[in-house]
Amino acid sequence: MTADGEGPEAGTPAAGGRPDDARDRASLDPTALDRYSRQVVLREVGSEGQRRLRGAAVLVVGAGGLGAPAIGYLAGAGVGTLTVADGDDVERSNLHRQPVHGEDDVGRPKTDSAREFVAGLNPDVDVYTHGVVDPETARDLVAAHDLVLDCADSFRARYLMNDACVLAGVPLVGGAVHRFEGRLVGVDAGGDPCYRCVFPEAPEPDTVPSCAEVGVLGPVPGVVGATQAAEALKRLLGVGDPLSGRLVVHDALGSEVETVPFPSRADCPVCGEAPIESLAAVTYEGTCVVGD
Repeated sequence: MTADGEGPEAGTPAAGGRPDDARDRASLDPTALDRYSRQVVLREVGSEGQRRLRGAAVLVVGAGGLGAPAIGYLAGAGVGTLTVADGDDVERSNLHRQPVHGEDDVGRPKTDSAREFVAGLNPDVDVYTHGVVDPETARDLVAAHDLVLDCADSFRARYLMNDACVLAGVPLVGGAVHRFEGRLVGVDAGGDPCYRCVFPEAPEPDTVPSCAEVGVLGPVPGVVGATQAAEALKRLLGVGDPLSGRLVVHDALGSEVETVPFPSRADCPVCGEAPIESLAAVTYEGTCVVGD
C-alpha cells in the first residue's frame, strides 16, 4: 500500500499519526510467514518481533546512496510504515550506487521510484513520501515515527535531523560517505550523546568536496546504508547493543572498521545541561550554528 504526497499536509504520518486504513499489524498470515521465514526463525526475532516490525514506522531522510539500500532492507524486513523524504530527481550518475532507482527513473523524483520499488518488493509496507525537510516541519515529522535514518548528503540536513530527533525524543541512526570511507553514528533519546557532541558545528561551506567532485565507490554507501538498516531493526526489535555514543568508521581500501567512543558534552546546546527548546534557536545554513 502506498500514499502520495510531498509534505505533512499531503498524507504523511505527520498529518495524523499512523494511517487510518492500516491493516491489522498483529496478524501474520501464511504469506507473511513465508516471506519473513528466514528472520522469524531467529530467536531474537520470532513471530512477536515480526509483529513489532510490522507495527513500526521509520523515517528515511534521503533516497540516495545510503537511503536506497536502507529502504530496501527495511521494506524487505517488513517494517510496516516507511516515510521517504527527498527533494531530488534521479540522475544517471546515481545508478551505480542507488539500487532502488533504474534507467527508466532518470529525471523522476527519487521518492516516486523508491515508493514503486518498495511496492514491488513488499506490498505489506505502507509508503509515504515527503519533499525537502525544513526546520518548520522537521520536529512534527520526526515525532510521527519510531526511528529516523539520516541518509542525507548535506550537513544542513544532518544537523537538522540530529536536533529534531533529540528534541522529539526519537532515536536516530546517521550515516555519511566520502570516497572509500563510510561513517555511522547513533543517537538515542534520554541523556545519551548526540551528533553535536562529537561534531559541534558543520564545516565552513565549500570546505568539504561533494562525491560529484571527489567520487565514491558504489558499494561503500551500500555497506553504510545496510548497516543503518541493521541498527534500525535492532532498535525496533529491542535486541543487541545499539550504536550509541560511538562513531564507526569503515575504511573500504584498508578493509578496516574502527569504533571511536565519544562522551556527552555538558555544554552541548542540544542534549547538554542547558538545551535549546525549539529548532528556531538554530541557523540551519552555513555551519548550522546554535544561538547565532
